Amino acid sequence: MTDAVEPTDAELAVLPETGTGTLRLDLARRLTAEALGSALLLVAVVGSGIMASDLSTDPGLQLLENAIATGGALVGLILMFGAVSGAHLNPAVTLVDRLLGSTTSRDAGLYAVAQVVGACAGSVLANLMFDLPAIERSTHVRSGGNLWLSEVVATVGLLLLIQGCVRSGRANVVPFAVGAWITGAYWFTSSTSFANPAVTIARTLSDTFAGIAPSSVPMFLAMQLVGTAIAFGLVLFLYPRKEPT
Repeated sequence: MTDAVEPTDAELAVLPETGTGTLRLDLARRLTAEALGSALLLVAVVGSGIMASDLSTDPGLQLLENAIATGGALVGLILMFGAVSGAHLNPAVTLVDRLLGSTTSRDAGLYAVAQVVGACAGSVLANLMFDLPAIERSTHVRSGGNLWLSEVVATVGLLLLIQGCVRSGRANVVPFAVGAWITGAYWFTSSTSFANPAVTIARTLSDTFAGIAPSSVPMFLAMQLVGTAIAFGLVLFLYPRKEPT
């Protein structure tokens, strides 16, 4: 969830396999990283939700287990793929980068497609890991003004956190900051902090603790877009210049 690096022709010629060499961040590798990272994120979200339901009947304990697993996985995934694609794993993160001029429209669009496709594949994989049907349409309705407001707050907070770290020269702490934020936001938002369009869409494919009914998705996506717009304005106001990292 850091800014993706756009390599020059000279940088592309550098051998990537040397221990301290520059990684060759071509588009195919970056898209693969975004798709794979999004898939593993959904494996963590959906898989831990299924496991939590199997281990406990207490909703609070289930949420705690789901939150800890998701937050921990996010730290690992951002460390894993941050140097390759920026580890956005979230179309909202990519959109803010595009609005700030850190990436191109083509790359942003391809990133979003890779994130959604990867996330959906991750939900299917999580279902199969627990011997459930590969695709189960969720019946978990999540609707109401309180949930929609929560999605705006969760999205604004997540995007401000990422950009605040990156633009103040602390990109190295993003994995831990994001993991901590998501773990906390599971608890202080009534929506349990989806804050990610790809995750929202993918969670319709699992009728489990972590699922969301397709009918609930449009408003969640709309509120995440509102949150993205608000976060973009706040980033420009609070961090008018990006500091070198």
